[in-house]
Amino acid sequence: MTMDTIRVGLIGAGGNTRLHHAPKLAAIEGVEVVAVANRSMASSARFADEFDIPNPVESWMDVLDDDSIDAVCIGTWPYMHSALTIAALDAGKHVMVEARMAANSSEAHAMLDASKERPDLVAQIVPAPHTLAFDQQIVDMISDGYVGDIIGVDAKVAGSNFPNWDGELHWRERRDFSGNNIMSMGIWSEAMMRWVGDYASATAVGHTVIKHKLDGDGRRRSTGNIPDYIDVVAELEAGGQLHLQVTTVTGFAPAADVYIHGTEGTLRLVNEGNGLELYGGQRGDAQMSKIDVPAEKVGSWRVEEEFINAIRGIEPITHTDFTTGVKYMEFTDAIAHSLKLGEKVGLPLS
Repeated sequence: MTMDTIRVGLIGAGGNTRLHHAPKLAAIEGVEVVAVANRSMASSARFADEFDIPNPVESWMDVLDDDSIDAVCIGTWPYMHSALTIAALDAGKHVMVEARMAANSSEAHAMLDASKERPDLVAQIVPAPHTLAFDQQIVDMISDGYVGDIIGVDAKVAGSNFPNWDGELHWRERRDFSGNNIMSMGIWSEAMMRWVGDYASATAVGHTVIKHKLDGDGRRRSTGNIPDYIDVVAELEAGGQLHLQVTTVTGFAPAADVYIHGTEGTLRLVNEGNGLELYGGQRGDAQMSKIDVPAEKVGSWRVEEEFINAIRGIEPITHTDFTTGVKYMEFTDAIAHSLKLGEKVGLPLS
């Protein structure tokens, strides 16, 4: 279906909405961003004034009740994603929802079920963007046999900071807002799933170094025992296993260092200060060498364009559809269950 003009409403005006969604949707020919609902009428008005949006509103219900709006972009914290997505689909609106998909996999399944009831509507999750420039190259090299059979993936992701008890409590450190998401575990699990396929099980251990912080009102609050140091071991459905270590409390640790080990070769994606770089080496090589990704394989952030193109029937959603989102949400829940129960959790959960 081609629509001459697509009218979009924003629900939630966080960092990605400000940096990406609002300006990039408005820049697409034939798209108008016409309404915004944030946490208060005052903040809605400020955002609308900054981005020249004609209709700031007090409540997200005002956006969904507007029959002239064709699509919504949901940029709230994860605890609201499921309710807002289901309500938007029920109101007949296309949906692009910020990552993480939801607070837990049960909510994610409810979102997927709602989208299946409205196959005429586009439903998309904002993808994990940090590896987009390398994803196609890594996938092609694995598919072409560069590494052989995968033995294991060893990934270390860190905030590279020593513990800081004086920082303000972030919404990701409140389980009632973030759900079962732990640090950047979710976005890295999504990215690696593009390379090596689905997960068959997860086992996790972790602990919380910073057990309390001050909130925006200066009150001491618990961080909810959400780990700030975690180790995950996962079995891969297609063979091999994965070790993922994520932390925000280890000084001098690398921001990201990921090895994909196989029977014939190894790939390494590592942050070297100015960004990620890809290296590779095969059996018989003296050392690993930097891999320059051809321009035609370099991916980039284009979620807004893909969303509008999908509404117009030009291309399908690839980054990221709800089915994929449910898979990484189940992986996140499996880790939460393993941390609580102290045992391996099989996937899929249902």
